[in-house]
Amino acid sequence: MATLDSKLEAVLFHQGEPVTRAYLLNILETSPEALDTAVSVLTEGLANRGIRLLRVGDQLELITAPEVSDIITKTRKEELVRDLGKAGSETLSIILYRGPVSRTEIEYIRGVNCSFIVRNLLIRGLVERVPHPTNTRSIQYLATPKLLKHLGVARVEELPEFEKIRTDINAFETQYGEGVDE
Repeated sequence: MATLDSKLEAVLFHQGEPVTRAYLLNILETSPEALDTAVSVLTEGLANRGIRLLRVGDQLELITAPEVSDIITKTRKEELVRDLGKAGSETLSIILYRGPVSRTEIEYIRGVNCSFIVRNLLIRGLVERVPHPTNTRSIQYLATPKLLKHLGVARVEELPEFEKIRTDINAFETQYGEGVDE
């Protein structure tokens, strides 16, 4: 049976972005004291590894260790010159035509985990994180002004067939339900 610190590590790895303590307490079904112990055990276990546990306020996130920054910089440079690919293009289209949109909603629409793709779009400066207006535990993604400029539009509403696609999305959601609880 998995220990609480290994469950914590798995959740943080899967999320790929900052996670609130409240979310972790709920998803791990544990007490604040037990979570604090698991955080300490995980922090100690990662001390000599390539990953660290970052704590900022009430949020936790797995990050790369500072001492491996040179290899991470090299990897990021390689990511930036690679083509977006089909998955990246699909995800970017969802964010453009449906945004602001949460990663959960993107994954519901695409039917697959999108952590890596969203991270790649963030690194490239094509999308940005914005706070969810009604759920403080969730983040939404939006196209950046840099992306809109690259596409030659001042607003997403100027994208080709924007109104038609939004109408189709709304009709689909009405027919099949929202599908995602955030």
